[in-house]
Amino acid sequence: MELFKSNSRIEFMGVRKFWYMLSAVMFLLSIGAIWTKGLNLGIDFTGGVTVEAAFKGEARLEAIRKGLEASGFKDVQVQNFGSSRDVAIRLPPLEGKSSEQVRSQVEGVLKNVDASVVLQRVDVVGPQVGKELRSSAIVSLLSTLVLIFIYVFVRFHAWQLSFGAIIAAIHDPVIVLGFFALTGVVFDLSVVAAVLAVIGYSLNDTVVVFDRIRERFEGNKRLEPAAVLNLSVNQTLSRTIMTSLTTFIVVVTLLIFGGPVLQGFAIALVVGIMVGTYSSIYVASAVALDAGLTAESLFPTRQKLAIDDLP
Repeated sequence: MELFKSNSRIEFMGVRKFWYMLSAVMFLLSIGAIWTKGLNLGIDFTGGVTVEAAFKGEARLEAIRKGLEASGFKDVQVQNFGSSRDVAIRLPPLEGKSSEQVRSQVEGVLKNVDASVVLQRVDVVGPQVGKELRSSAIVSLLSTLVLIFIYVFVRFHAWQLSFGAIIAAIHDPVIVLGFFALTGVVFDLSVVAAVLAVIGYSLNDTVVVFDRIRERFEGNKRLEPAAVLNLSVNQTLSRTIMTSLTTFIVVVTLLIFGGPVLQGFAIALVVGIMVGTYSSIYVASAVALDAGLTAESLFPTRQKLAIDDLP
């Protein structure tokens, strides 16, 4: 296929404004969804109880819900996952009860509904722990962005590339968060880990492109910056596509067969890989170009030499 050849000549920079508009629409929709709907935070952040139970026959969700409410639990969420025999239960934070007391109480209610029930998992997180985890997640994301800027600037000595990398590093996770806000998929610590992985994945691809940009600028001082970026992206295109494709296959397999525990993690990676693949081209590289990237930005000590070399 022509796309996989290193000598392909696709005018990536020529259509960057279209991708700017697409990214802007997705970014604003994501911000709007996060602002208006918010994230469906899991008990990792809100505190509460998560119970997973398996029945031999089809689970009677309404009977389970009524039994838990009659036992004193409020705002009970009961739903199937995986099959009609598997049930996931979410309860709000409980004051003054240990995890063993909660487990015993929930198990008693479920056994009244069906004596064959087996509790597979009971997680209890206090509200204070949830707040601390939420704060830690925010600090982790912000620290990642700051370190990315420093790393790219130190490696390439061009603020334009650092600026492009930071815009891409903000762009990707915001769209992933927006997807979670729009769909209502539970957002827990595993999703935070996936978002950080998405940032690292996108940055890795971006750095590969930036390395080629630096090489091409060094060998083609007379070319226009847009031509150098087009050449660099085309030469790394096959690597980008193959890396994204193989990673995508693995993550989709994880989404299909990983079960409900890994669902949020896998969904975040699926969305992040798709967004991160094009952001390294149409966000990081394109923004660096429009910020004024030139050969002199990367090789400031060679600026006079480059001028003297011109005929």
